[in-house]
Amino acid sequence: MWSSGAIAQSEEYVSFRGSVPLKKITIGDDGKTWQVYDSGSRDSGSPLVCLPPIAGTADIFFKQCLALSVRGYRVLAVEWPAYWSLKEWCQGFKGLLDHLNLERVHLFGAALGGFLAQKFAEHTRSCPRVASLVLCNSFTDTSIFKYSEESSAFWLMPSLVLKRLVMTGLEMGKMDQQMVDATDFILERLESLGHAELASRLTLTCAPAHVEPQNVNDLPVTIIDVFDECALTQEVREETYKFYPGAKMGHLKSGGNFPYLSRSEEVNLYLSIHLRNFESAI
Repeated sequence: MWSSGAIAQSEEYVSFRGSVPLKKITIGDDGKTWQVYDSGSRDSGSPLVCLPPIAGTADIFFKQCLALSVRGYRVLAVEWPAYWSLKEWCQGFKGLLDHLNLERVHLFGAALGGFLAQKFAEHTRSCPRVASLVLCNSFTDTSIFKYSEESSAFWLMPSLVLKRLVMTGLEMGKMDQQMVDATDFILERLESLGHAELASRLTLTCAPAHVEPQNVNDLPVTIIDVFDECALTQEVREETYKFYPGAKMGHLKSGGNFPYLSRSEEVNLYLSIHLRNFESAI
């Protein structure tokens, strides 16, 4: 098995994998399979659904699943199959929610996961499925990535080239041990992704697209950002803040690209505060 770093060998991760089964759910006529970890009480109202970044798999949110389910929340960490357009992805995710009988959900999206969460809120605006958004190190416009012209050809590139493209965006300067361990864990997950998954995620990340703020900024939003170095520039963060002037801010002094792993206690606290606002309303 490719899991070998400090986090993958930790008692917490081993406990998660032993107690929360990985469900494989086939959606749509084309038989695409989503992978889902479903934790916590089924009677806790609208659940929190976690959407990973380009290099992540569903299990990168194991710390959120464990901590928040103990506090009474239902948390689903999901991983999608290869979708090559935002419309396809949104239709697939809607099919997953329908299959799970989830009428409305809170979405916690990291990087690409956050962008997809915003696009799904747009996609379902006429019949809302999104109760709120929590965006972590995310973005509102794919033009920040410099590969828009190559995006239609990612499917032709070998996996090694695609992995290098992703890894280039993860390079950072100063990291403490928790950030190093988090990055190692994500890179192990990157190694597990097949060519179609990787090429399609890069396509979704880089093909020209942007969020229409008027379609989403009436939703309750919390933005979780780190103050230290991460893959996103300050300009990109500022653009996201402008889209959501009423958003609650969850700033972390440090945490790098993957604070839900490296600073999970702080991130989980922000998620709890966000979800607590809906307890009486659901």
